Amino acid sequence: MTQLFPLREKPALSAYKKGDVLVLFGELFSRGYANGLVEEAERRGMTIVRATVGRREKDGSLRALTAEETALIPQPFINVPLEAGFDMDAAANGVTPCDQLKDIKLSDWDKAELDWKAIDESQAHGVARFKKNTELFMKELEKHVPAGANVLFAHLMAGGVPRTKIIMPLLNRAFKGTGDRHIPTQALLDSQIGQFCLRNFNEVTAETFRHLIELSAPLRKKWESQGSHVSYTAYGYHGTEVMIGNQYQWQTYTCYFQGWAKMALEKHAENFFKQGVHCCVYNCPEILTNSSSVFQGVEVSLYPLLAAIQKDAGDKKHAEQVLSDCKKLLKDDVTFEQIKSFTDDYLKNPLTLEFTNYEKWPQHSRQDQMEYMLKSSDHLFSLHKDEKNLITAVLSEVVFKSCGYVMLHDSWQPKAPVAWIGHDLVARCM
Repeated sequence: MTQLFPLREKPALSAYKKGDVLVLFGELFSRGYANGLVEEAERRGMTIVRATVGRREKDGSLRALTAEETALIPQPFINVPLEAGFDMDAAANGVTPCDQLKDIKLSDWDKAELDWKAIDESQAHGVARFKKNTELFMKELEKHVPAGANVLFAHLMAGGVPRTKIIMPLLNRAFKGTGDRHIPTQALLDSQIGQFCLRNFNEVTAETFRHLIELSAPLRKKWESQGSHVSYTAYGYHGTEVMIGNQYQWQTYTCYFQGWAKMALEKHAENFFKQGVHCCVYNCPEILTNSSSVFQGVEVSLYPLLAAIQKDAGDKKHAEQVLSDCKKLLKDDVTFEQIKSFTDDYLKNPLTLEFTNYEKWPQHSRQDQMEYMLKSSDHLFSLHKDEKNLITAVLSEVVFKSCGYVMLHDSWQPKAPVAWIGHDLVARCM
């Protein structure tokens, strides 16, 4: 278990400058954490090298982007498909893991028996494809890095939910299901479908970081021998500190299904850090992204950022603007104090605290705990004028911009291989 290492001080500006290079290892999508890192790098005058995970054709084959698809992507852009995972890779018998899952009925999900020999073959094929494409990516990358430039690799790989129709209903029942519709996460994970999901998550979220550092080693050594500096960042999640009462305390969303893969990601960073590689997994606060919508309740821990901004904002004018934008989205009779009181009660509730155990992270959820979280989330939604237009969108933007600042400047010389960015630091870096 990694020691909790929260970053407290706003990092001073690092040595990154105009002409240095930020390499996005993975595809940049809208409204996600990495946008904050890109904005901060652009402010420093760095060149951003973009990448893609590619696209799947109807027959399942993976391809690079077409001229039409790349038309709007800023250059430099390396058009090598970096899709990770193996859910759509065929075994020797021509069957993919997704094919194995396609005829399983929702009523029989827990009895599904998978062909693990075929899955092993698919996994080996997926890993070989990814490593080969990463090597091609590195060859292309060398052309975009001028002599003497410092380089920061940003690992953007996460997820790995198998693309087959039985998965989303199962995840919805595990993370949003109440009453008879609830599936315990332990039961889902112990099933053969769950075991396959965990393997795919691990390949996408953790193993890609290892492949990135290992396969970029020849370039890294060459650049460093010429006086350049090379670092690596990755996005983690392992709970975060938010204001509860009047102090910052660690809390977490449970059950975080990607948690086991995020722990493996941390382990890789620790191993490479010991070998002298400048790398850090930054555990960022919860935000509401396009991909987190299945995890309703993850956003409850974002509301306490209001109190952190009021107490610790580094830029008072910016803070006033953000708070004013939030106020406009809430019903006229709703105050920030009411929200703080409600989230304090939620985060201090014995039911929540039972699942807020750092030593046991990631824990499985339980039906009563999930239902309490979902009810709390619904209540906070109901305080808005329009439940489709939430203050969590405004607060998410503050989080990813501050995280971008911290990650860019701390990554030059990380103090630890795994670090936490809490709401206190998010507010200080506004």
